[in-house]
Order: sequence, then structure tokens, then C-alpha cells
Amino acid sequence: MSSVDARGCTVSGASPRALEHFERALAEFQLARGDSLAHLRSAIGEAPGFAMARVFEAYLCLGGRDPAGAAQAARSLGKITMARLNSRERGHFAALAAAVAGEFEAASDLLGSLLREYPRDALALQVAHSFDYVRGDAHALRNRVEAVLPAWSAEIPGYHAVLSMFAFGLEECGDYGRAEEAALHALQLDPRSVRAHHAIVHVLEMQGRAQDGVRWMSARERHWADEGPMATHHWWHLALFQLEAEGEQRALETCDRHIGIGANAISDLIDASALLWRLHLRGMGLAGRWRVLAERWAPHAGDAYCAFSDLHAMMAFAGAERWDLARALLAAQARRVLQRGSNSEMTHLVGLPACRALLAFGRGDYHAAESLLSCLPPMAHRVGGSQVQRDVFELTRAAASRALARPATRATSLAA
Repeated sequence: MSSVDARGCTVSGASPRALEHFERALAEFQLARGDSLAHLRSAIGEAPGFAMARVFEAYLCLGGRDPAGAAQAARSLGKITMARLNSRERGHFAALAAAVAGEFEAASDLLGSLLREYPRDALALQVAHSFDYVRGDAHALRNRVEAVLPAWSAEIPGYHAVLSMFAFGLEECGDYGRAEEAALHALQLDPRSVRAHHAIVHVLEMQGRAQDGVRWMSARERHWADEGPMATHHWWHLALFQLEAEGEQRALETCDRHIGIGANAISDLIDASALLWRLHLRGMGLAGRWRVLAERWAPHAGDAYCAFSDLHAMMAFAGAERWDLARALLAAQARRVLQRGSNSEMTHLVGLPACRALLAFGRGDYHAAESLLSCLPPMAHRVGGSQVQRDVFELTRAAASRALARPATRATSLAA
């Protein structure tokens, strides 16, 4: 049983009702709103043999930077019958299998091959874009979307998402004018696009337009602040603007009200760590908040599944002075570098030395912190995240340098 999706791609095993659920899941995923997973499970309930619904479900499970999600994705993969797949679906299966194995470069390459043949495969494009972000590959974020743009138009469902991805890629490559233009075009097509809002927020941040950022986000809060996979991250961005435009206390208020140091999702824990660490670098006392956040990170101290996540876990452990958890994380990273996979290499090159630097900063060894951060390799950006998120390296190094410039601190550091 074959059907055709809204962009002309053939899908196997889908009933009309199941395909309707799939399209709703994809539309919400492209907007970064709602609960795509719930719609996919409805699709699978309607048509258990609907291969792309299971593939999509697995991709979503992989998106949380959590080994538990990877295990769930592997289970979804095991429920797909290869013999029933068409060539495009087999390409997705291969990419998904590579990603489950931790080989994100291979997964990205496979999705790239798929997009050359099927440039309107919206799921392949959105997932490949996510992998490019996880790998910190700014040029791929831009070039991959630019290559398929000629196959898209405003009449094709989801065009706003393609423009939003293109805008983010342009921003990460420093082309801020074109990025803002593409994001605004996406918002004209669908003002609910959280991804387009996100691209504009990054432009404003990179251009140092904090006041504009506060005004933009406040005026359009109804569009991005709904419950959804990126809502907390947008509150984080607002807090960064407030930090520069309105001061530390205002940013901390937003943190307490909206970001949630008691969260469970790793993406939310990352945002909480990233904001508290920036406040910590400015000298704010946050001991109670750090203790709560470190407890939330504690179950992941031994994961070493994602170097980017490890950095934010270490911020919490250092901020809370949980040296036991910090040591457990470093030991897990040391084990990880002996294994295969994209994260093993990135942990070896960036994650482990950067975590050691954060721990040294937390212990007051500013000389070691500054030295370790200064020696990170030029490809440190490949640890993942955005330019704004990776600014924490330079912010921490600068704070360590300032501390070393204080005579008493310098003497203590040298004695240590």
C-alpha cells in the first residue's frame, strides 16, 4: 500500500488517516510547536506498517541528546520491515541506523545523498539540518538548504520551514542581513514559525542589539512562548538580551520564572546551566540554584553521550561544588574517548579539555582554566550548538584572565 505525501514523496504502508496524522506531525515539527510524537503514535496506531511514521518517531527520539532516547530510537528502527521500503525510505533507514550508532557525519552524508534525489523530502532536510547543528557545521547549515531551495516555492506546504532553516544557516555564517530577510519572509508565510523567530533572535544577538531583542521578543511573545520544544530556549534568549540591556537581576527573574532549574529534559537543563553560568561569571551568588540544577544533571554524570551536554552538566557540577559528580563526568568522558562514534572524537578534542577547564574555573584555578580554554583546537565549534551558545568558551576564558589580573588571585593560582 503506497501513498503520496503533500510534497510528492511516495510513502509505504500508510492509510489515508495515518498519512493525515503524519502530515500534522511534520507541520508541527517544522513550526517547532505542539506534540509531533503524539501525532506519529496515532499514525502508527492507524497503520503499524507505516514506515516513515516509525522513522520520524525515531528521529524525534534522537533529538534529545539523551542515551535513553537513542535506545528508544533503536527500538523503533527494529520495528521497520526493510523489504517493504521504497528507495527513499531505505535511505532514511540507513541514515537513522548510522545516527543510532552515533555516526552523525555518516548520517548527515546519507541524508545529503537523499536530498540530491528528493529535494522536497521535508523530513530529510529538517533532520539533516538538526544534525548539522549538533555537529556545529555552519556551512552545511547554510549550503544544504540553499541547494534544495530551487525545488521549493510558497505553494508547497512547509516552505516557511525551509526559509527558516536557510535563515539560521545564513546567520551562523555571518550573513546577518540575508538571514533576517529570509526569516521575515518565513514569518509572512506563517507567523507561528518558532524556528523563524529563533533565526531573528540569533541575528539580533550576534549584532549586539540587546534592546531590539527585548522589544522584538516581548512584542511577539504570543507566537513563541507557547508550550513546545523550543519555548524554554526562547526564554533563554530573552534572558540573554535582558542580561545585556536590563541587568543580571532581570535575567535571573526570567530564569526563575520560565527556564526551570528543576527541569528534566536535557535541552532545558542545558539552557538553565548556560544562563546560570553566565551570571556566575559576573559574580552572582547562585549556590541554592546550582545545587538544585546539579541534582537534575546527576543522573547524566556517567552518560558522556554528547560532548555539548557534558559541558553544561559540568557547569552545574562546578557551580554547585559537586566535585564527586564532576569526577564521575570526567571519568565517563575518558571512557568515551576509547570508543567509536562522532562523540568519541569530539569528546577527546573538545569536550574533555573544556570540561576540565570549567572544573578548574569552579575550583578557582584560573590559570589552568585559561590555559585549557586557550588551547582548544580551531575546530572547537564542531562540539555543536550555535555561535551564541559557544560564546561560553570565550566568556569563561575572559573571566579567568580577569581573575588572574587581580594580584591576590594570581598569587593564589600560582601557589596552587
